[in-house]
Amino acid sequence: MLWHGDKPIGICIFTAPARSLRLRNRCFGLKSHRGPLGRLLLQRLNRELWTLARVVLHPTYRGAGIAADFVHASCRACPVDWIETLSAMGHVHPFFERAGFRRIGVVSSQRRDERGYCQIYGGRRLSSETVRKSRHAEPVYYLFDNRKPESGHAQSF
Repeated sequence: MLWHGDKPIGICIFTAPARSLRLRNRCFGLKSHRGPLGRLLLQRLNRELWTLARVVLHPTYRGAGIAADFVHASCRACPVDWIETLSAMGHVHPFFERAGFRRIGVVSSQRRDERGYCQIYGGRRLSSETVRKSRHAEPVYYLFDNRKPESGHAQSF
């Protein structure tokens, strides 16, 4: 939470990561999530990586230049080595780069079926409306390295 005096003005919501995401798998060199080794991999993933699912800032405080610092500080406070996020706005606004994230790539909509959407949204079943609305979505995948003490916003990978 971000506070201005005793008034809450912002929140970052972190969640468990989706089971599989092609860009994450490529970035970390991960293979299959099936079988006994897959279970251990998923347990490790849940211990070491969280997903920044939402950032909400009160409208009065938007544009004041505090959001990137707020997200950065929120990520630094997390007890995990890595934080990932997906953002459709990443194509037009460098917000997450300003907060210390590294742009890894774009989740392509080519050859994506309902199963592919489940990987993006972390669910098992999706409504036909969600699939329809998301059919052209190509969010940017970002990663925040939380392993080392910082010397500013720049993260080394």
